[in-house]
Amino acid sequence: MSPSPQQLSIAWQAQSLLLAYPDEQLYAHVRVIQPLLGRLPTKVADPLSRFLAHVEATSLLDLATDYVATLDHKKRCSLFLTYYAHGDTRNRGVALLRLKQTYQRAGFTLVDDELPDHLAVILEFAAASDPNAALRLLGSHRAGLELLRLALREEKSPWYDVLESISATLPELRGDELTAIAKLAADGPPEEQVGLAPFAPPEFMPEPAGARQ
Repeated sequence: MSPSPQQLSIAWQAQSLLLAYPDEQLYAHVRVIQPLLGRLPTKVADPLSRFLAHVEATSLLDLATDYVATLDHKKRCSLFLTYYAHGDTRNRGVALLRLKQTYQRAGFTLVDDELPDHLAVILEFAAASDPNAALRLLGSHRAGLELLRLALREEKSPWYDVLESISATLPELRGDELTAIAKLAADGPPEEQVGLAPFAPPEFMPEPAGARQ
């Protein structure tokens, strides 16, 4: 059964908070999120529960160090979703502008130092938006989301669980989406001719979403 609109909003807001840079606020966020997990479908809640357990067992310094080393310094683990489709080309600038305009039309204001394609920002917007519109927005970045999820799994990163939870809120992947993901994994972003190496090796090609449930 698909998550309800209320469950989607709760899940996306929680995931957004957990994908932000780990600072002192993280522990407050954990205390807010923990009691909400019981209101979410198991396939969405269980990965978040694992991540929260990791946060509680890990020092803030270690969390921050791991976050920077993985999510900031490894391009294939980038949280900036337009990078996967557009690299650092001018097309990415257009995609960023369109996202920003989407937010502005909805009355959603970005902080000055936020880029509109950061996954935490997209999820925060999705949580406050019409669920169908939010699903379309996330669906338009599905290839990047899945490549990020697979890369974090390969890295054995604790943030993989957050991406697993995000994927569980989305419809099952269709054949054309699987093809697009495999092509992006093989080709890389437009400005890089690097093949599979920076993304996922063949054994990490996306499995049908239903297999994760």
